[in-house]
Amino acid sequence: MNIVQFPINTLNFFYEISGVEVGQHFYWQIGGFQVHAQVLITSWIVIAVLLSSATLAVQDPQIVPNGAQNFVEYVLEFVRDLARTQIGEEEYGPWVSFIGTMFLFIFVSNWAGALFPWGIFQLPHGELAAPTNDINTTVALALLTSVAYFYAGLTKRGLGYFGKYIQPTPILLPINILEDFTKPLSLSFRLFGNILADELVVAVLVSLVPLVVPIPVMFLGLFTSGIQALIFATLAAAYIGESMEGHH
Repeated sequence: MNIVQFPINTLNFFYEISGVEVGQHFYWQIGGFQVHAQVLITSWIVIAVLLSSATLAVQDPQIVPNGAQNFVEYVLEFVRDLARTQIGEEEYGPWVSFIGTMFLFIFVSNWAGALFPWGIFQLPHGELAAPTNDINTTVALALLTSVAYFYAGLTKRGLGYFGKYIQPTPILLPINILEDFTKPLSLSFRLFGNILADELVVAVLVSLVPLVVPIPVMFLGLFTSGIQALIFATLAAAYIGESMEGHH
């Protein structure tokens, strides 16, 4: 009886932990589920900015690119190089859109949180902030990455993909399984922790020394925000490439 009760108590504990919140949040009821409205609002704004920018940039494509088209092609070439380096010359093509979407969404989200004065918009509870400032967003992005590299491995190698768990020796089976749990954890908490810490530091400095000191820290935050987007996209591409190669 005690043996059966232990996993039930453990699940109850994690369920209670999942209800822990920091600050106030504005909620919507959608289909019987309670969701963070401020995260959805800012996410939709970021998606709208990305879609509209891409549409306007390629609305009248030129053989010799200039202006916005030149910038879009530069970003596309950057993402292609990143995917080619991490996944491989032969396999990277189908994954450029996924890696590019991850990179651009995180990059624009991070910069929107650092540059845009979300505080001017009043909500009944809480306040608007970067989507990546919410653990739910970063966990969702990390889980999408996990689904992507499982899909890539199974598509490329079939059921033989699961053979990697007993390589180079079956003794490492528990560690290899644990690795698939730590990958999304590290991806989500690294991104969330860095963005949240940066916003907290800026908020504290603005409240203490509002004129000069916060400005260099804000510029540093822009740099680290871009680096975090690059790290996330690079690791996502590396995991996908690793799943198609075999054991590491």
